[in-house]
Amino acid sequence: MTLLMLGVGGFLGATSRYLISTYGNKAFPVIPFGTLLVNLLGSFLLGMVIALELSSAFNALFATGFLSAFTTFSTMQTEAVKLFEEDQRVRALLYLLLTFLAGTLFASLGFIVMI
Repeated sequence: MTLLMLGVGGFLGATSRYLISTYGNKAFPVIPFGTLLVNLLGSFLLGMVIALELSSAFNALFATGFLSAFTTFSTMQTEAVKLFEEDQRVRALLYLLLTFLAGTLFASLGFIVMI
């Protein structure tokens, strides 16, 4: 049953990430905004899940399944490298700083909201 929960959560997370990233990156092309948005939202939601200490079935579905497929470290790194290669170093650094600093902030806020 746990594997089914992981699969369902992963499918929903990956599909959601694709839709949000595609439209977000087109709407705000200065930096990869769609990827930034899914990573920040995912950080916030994971902070909430950690604070709630929910059942292992829910964690399999949502935290491990959905959020693992929803957020993406590898795409963020690829997009940052691409910006560097295109000689857009300021945008690349801004993107990386926003991802790491705001990601930590959003995870903390998600945790605080739930306690």
